[in-house]
Amino acid sequence: MMYDVCIIGSGAGGSPVAYELSRAGFSVVVLEKGKEYKEEDFNKDELAVSRRELFTPDLKDEQHVIYELNERKEHRRYLGSEHQWSFWNGSMVGGSSNLMSGYFHRMKPNDFKLLSAYGEIEGANVVDWPLSYEELEPYYEKVERIVGVSGEVVSHSFLEPRSTSHFPYAKLEENGVTKWFDSACKSLNFESIPTPRAIIPHAALKRNGCSYSNFCGSYGCATGAKGSARAALLQKCDARVITEAFVYKLESDATKVTKAHYYDSDMKTHEISAKIFVLAAQAIESSRLLLNSKNRFFPYGLANNNNQVGKNLIFSGGGAGEGRFRFETLTNEQQKELMEVGLFFNRSLQQWYEYKKSDKKIKGGTIDFLFEHQNLIPRIKRAFYDEREKIIWGKALEQKIYKELTTSRVLNFEVFNDWLPTDECFVGIEEEIKDKYGIPVGAIYLYSHPIDREVGNDLAKKAVQVLEEMGASEISYSISSAPPPNLVAGGCRFGENPQTSVLDKNCKAHELENLYVTDASFMPTGGSVPYTWTVYANSFRVADILRKRLES
Repeated sequence: MMYDVCIIGSGAGGSPVAYELSRAGFSVVVLEKGKEYKEEDFNKDELAVSRRELFTPDLKDEQHVIYELNERKEHRRYLGSEHQWSFWNGSMVGGSSNLMSGYFHRMKPNDFKLLSAYGEIEGANVVDWPLSYEELEPYYEKVERIVGVSGEVVSHSFLEPRSTSHFPYAKLEENGVTKWFDSACKSLNFESIPTPRAIIPHAALKRNGCSYSNFCGSYGCATGAKGSARAALLQKCDARVITEAFVYKLESDATKVTKAHYYDSDMKTHEISAKIFVLAAQAIESSRLLLNSKNRFFPYGLANNNNQVGKNLIFSGGGAGEGRFRFETLTNEQQKELMEVGLFFNRSLQQWYEYKKSDKKIKGGTIDFLFEHQNLIPRIKRAFYDEREKIIWGKALEQKIYKELTTSRVLNFEVFNDWLPTDECFVGIEEEIKDKYGIPVGAIYLYSHPIDREVGNDLAKKAVQVLEEMGASEISYSISSAPPPNLVAGGCRFGENPQTSVLDKNCKAHELENLYVTDASFMPTGGSVPYTWTVYANSFRVADILRKRLES
């Protein structure tokens, strides 16, 4: 059978295309490496389903090789299996969108023109997008309606232009500690803003509302309230989804992709033919697939005759911090508010999305605040040691665990700023090391530009000020050059010049007539927010382009 469209990957990049085109009457097949799970499969047993591990490949079978470049420009090589360094984000229908926290910030207009707005940066490949915020804005709004975004639009210094005055769903119920935060920000003259979330507060869109379990981050949603690609899109369309289908090669002639070859769970090979192929396998894996799809027309990998595939890999710059609130410093009413279970702490700061330092305009970022994850396992582990970092046992441990869980609570913050694209951060192939399918694994070359850490540190200091004003103790933070593996983009950047980009403005490969890439690979810069909303929006945009092409 010849399909109209074959999509590789079922996450935020692939599912909008599947949703739109299948509902328009076109034949669509989605090849997903992982299994399919339903809401009832996402239980909250901390021991049985500990964060992401159940939904990612075993590193003994599938790994990456990591090369970390230090400031002396020396590489240190790591085998993912030996160091338990995983860049897998969720192999299942809906991909890592099942496991996201659902922080949905739009990129700002200047995020689309980093070069024009802030100038060249030595050692960084900063460019403007071939797409403007204004062109993508209708699709941000479309995601709000179809995927479901809740929140409250408030005026602040860096509020992006909107075509609607409010979100389609009211903000989620909030913990009383948010009042402490708002008061502290007012005292500091900081702009506290509610955090938009891809979580619906009540039954809508043929999904149940939030149950307020506080198990959003790194867990699947048991109600369908979280706007995963699976719950919001794939369960509502007629696309054929083939699970446990690992695509190991794309076959092409000189101008078109002709077939996708994949292994099933029994290691049997199959092939799919289609008029159009859409690659959305996650940034690292999409580059890996293209690089492994060599043939006589593309000896260096598919769509890679200009040697751009895998280049300009980016992550999210920044880091994280925390402060603890203890009963002994609080009133009875404050103690009750602190220990309210399940209610969200949806607050962010974007006041320093742009700021000045030494009279130079600096691109800043976003600070999101959230309570420590509800999973008891990591919270209990923190109690294993005394003030001298000595492990404790027996009754003393029992008492400390009880006190930590019942008379105090940790408020975390996460910093998001640009990870500048550089020549030193990219995806390659490790020919000598094969995965369980016999395919060369991806090699991830890591390097963080010094400015990434400088900006992250500046933002973290602002978060610390808020925690101090709120009365928190034991405040700490860490800004690292180690990337967050769940926030990865680039590798197939889009642009007007085929010599410096893989894709054109429509996310079609410059060198092939029918290959599109719609996961975060297309992003030449990442902005200072989590990527998912932008990936969703762009994929809906490309879906419109493909529909018009198929109708013509």
